[in-house]
Amino acid sequence: MLEHVELFFKSIFIDNMVFAVFLGMCSYLAVSKKVSTAVGLGAAVIFVLAVTVPLNWLLDQYLLQDGALAWLGPEYADYNLSFLSFILFIATIATMVQLVEIVVEKFSPSLYNSLGIFLPLIAVNCAILGGSLFMQAREIPTLGLAFNYGVSSGIGWFLAILAIAAIREKIRYSNVPAPLRGLGITFIITGLMGIGFQSFGGMLTGDNEPPEETQPTTAEKIEEKEIKKELEEEKTISYNEVKNK
Repeated sequence: MLEHVELFFKSIFIDNMVFAVFLGMCSYLAVSKKVSTAVGLGAAVIFVLAVTVPLNWLLDQYLLQDGALAWLGPEYADYNLSFLSFILFIATIATMVQLVEIVVEKFSPSLYNSLGIFLPLIAVNCAILGGSLFMQAREIPTLGLAFNYGVSSGIGWFLAILAIAAIREKIRYSNVPAPLRGLGITFIITGLMGIGFQSFGGMLTGDNEPPEETQPTTAEKIEEKEIKKELEEEKTISYNEVKNK
């Protein structure tokens, strides 16, 4: 359970797709002028990541890894299809994005029109593909953790675009210096937000106690106290002998 909680918060705040690895910046900058639009795109990204990362984990475990085809028989144990990772990952992502596009167009035509070309472009959003590739590179061990990683990475991206959209709506009425208006002030705010998110880097490090296996046992503590006591007695005896002389 602890590893799920740690992965969840780490993916949102510390390894944020936007502020830590700068993925998905094109959509982040282009669709963050209004909060309503940012919410719609962010929700779509969460859904796509939550579905594609576990699906690609299954593909990686049972099809792409070296020896993953052993379940078909011993004669397939030496096969390595990892060179197909990009093709299959992108195919999975494109399928899910097409499903999202159909649903959004059906139930929210206004949001579909406001997102415009950026909704189908989720298929080539590097944050979406990055989620699956990071899952593969970090060798996430279980399907549950893969799902957790997909959802939390999507939430991290959602928070980033929602925050910048809210700030951009506010600074629209602010007296921003002319050379910084537009993308200039947006990049500055993004940098400051990135520093803020990175400040969470130590929240999961725990205390400074040594690991359990290196902590002294009760017997060792008693022995250490006895040794210290004997040393103090020896010092007292030596001091008294010198004093008597």
